[in-house]
Amino acid sequence: MRAGRLDRSITIQRSTYEVDPAGSPIYTWQDVTTVRAEIVQANTEEFIRSYGASDETLVIFRLRYLDGITNADRVIFDDERHDIKEVKEIRRRKGLELRTVWVAGT
Repeated sequence: MRAGRLDRSITIQRSTYEVDPAGSPIYTWQDVTTVRAEIVQANTEEFIRSYGASDETLVIFRLRYLDGITNADRVIFDDERHDIKEVKEIRRRKGLELRTVWVAGT
């Protein structure tokens, strides 16, 4: 993985929660790390669903290997939220490909 291709900065966040005095969980997102990444592919697809047509913007980020990244995490790129749908390891711990879906309204 060439360092010159990692020309974007992304933040990976993980959901955490605290219990308030009433005993209810309060969910928040906490930054795990900020890393350099490459955008491999970005496209928009239209799907026909039971509630009508919807668009999804799919973005694939490639970055150096980080242990512990899962589908429960999310990516913040250009102040926009991307939910991780798939994490693929590149070779033997050389890098990761994060397949994400852009969440509208963020």
